[in-house]
Amino acid sequence: MPTIKLSDDRQTVITTFETSPGNCDDLIELLTAAYDEFISKQPGFIAAGLHVNDAQTRIANYSQWEKRQDFQAMLRSDEMRARNRKINQLCRTFEPVMYDVAAVFE
Repeated sequence: MPTIKLSDDRQTVITTFETSPGNCDDLIELLTAAYDEFISKQPGFIAAGLHVNDAQTRIANYSQWEKRQDFQAMLRSDEMRARNRKINQLCRTFEPVMYDVAAVFE
């Protein structure tokens, strides 16, 4: 379960995908398959969520990992490189960015 908290024991990654309404559902299918079949089984994976805007032109992916190195190892794997080539065909851009939690509000 993703938890937003101030701590050094998690790596948060937010990835944004710029796509088109015609490709949005297909891109969600590819991302869902990647999580179901591969990403969620990688060492250090905690949880993730996919978010789609109303216009179906942007997808935001929020994921948490135990360590920065866990995310990087998954991203550099042959399996994920092959999947990312397919994902790239359905979007104009996508960019994963690693974040540290700076503040939490409840």
